[in-house]
Amino acid sequence: MSTILETLPIETVPADRRSRLNLVVVMPAYNEAGQIEAALEAIPSYVRTILVVDDASSDDTPRVVRRMAERDPRIVLVRHPENRGVGGAMVTGYRKAVELGADIVVKIDADGQMSPDDLPALLRPLIRGEADYAKGNRFRDFRTLAHMPPLRRAGNMVLSFLTKAAVGYWQCFDPCNGYVAIRGDVLRELPLESIPHSFFFETSMLAELYLLRAVVRDVPMPARYGNERSHLSIRRVLVEFPCRLARCFARRILLAKFIYDFSIGSVYLLTGLPMLLAGLVYGLNNWVRYAQAGEGAPTGTVVIPTMLIILGFQLLLSAIHEDLQSAPHEPICGGVPLAYQESSP
Repeated sequence: MSTILETLPIETVPADRRSRLNLVVVMPAYNEAGQIEAALEAIPSYVRTILVVDDASSDDTPRVVRRMAERDPRIVLVRHPENRGVGGAMVTGYRKAVELGADIVVKIDADGQMSPDDLPALLRPLIRGEADYAKGNRFRDFRTLAHMPPLRRAGNMVLSFLTKAAVGYWQCFDPCNGYVAIRGDVLRELPLESIPHSFFFETSMLAELYLLRAVVRDVPMPARYGNERSHLSIRRVLVEFPCRLARCFARRILLAKFIYDFSIGSVYLLTGLPMLLAGLVYGLNNWVRYAQAGEGAPTGTVVIPTMLIILGFQLLLSAIHEDLQSAPHEPICGGVPLAYQESSP
């Protein structure tokens, strides 16, 4: 037995061999009657099952999907009686994919933004056992990046940095990119009940994957924008994301640094943060007291908080450096490729 993908890229593997891979596409859909037919038609033939999760659409989306399912038996329609948000639709799709015994599950949106031409590159690190989760990164292609709306581009850059700190995957970028794929054996380990039903679900997925010590791989792909209308509200992002990211960061630090493990970075945090806070509080309190009295502060009163602040800041920088180095590097799948093999003659 020899693995096909050791020598061949997936797009060159014959369809009869591709079918051995139980590849499931989950497509969340909400009022996408005008876009979803083209999105479904573009999905490659080597995808075994296409799960369309209709999130209580008020237009003809379910009717269009049923008509498409009559022509393509791979399409399965799952409907929500009430709107649960894109995260809720994906949780439903993920659970159904697990029931189907999926080897890999891919999220493809119904608006046509995600090109099937990028699918092989997204699948390759998962099939080869090099990663547990793969996601698109639109910021690697500078030519097509110019077509991204400026406000969305700026927002993604700021959000990407904050998300890096919150979830711990410092090497990843473009966290709002919804073109993602996950190995089925890793998906089965995720606590799907903890995934938010809002647009924050993509960041929450990364946070849960970090606690599992899963390897996440960025896959460069171009940004594609057409006439589709985004359901993501900027106001909702500004209100919801900062608080959620802060909670996500605090939870990650508590669990990863003090519950699941205790490393030198934990020591840096335990010593550096109190020093910095003590120096700031002590120094500010004395500065206000002597300023109100119109007197000069004694040398020791100045030196002590200064030294506390410097030492505390240096220890926190060391903690950040340790956090940068502690991102997962070894796939939890053990580097084992999927059972995607060619029988020897």
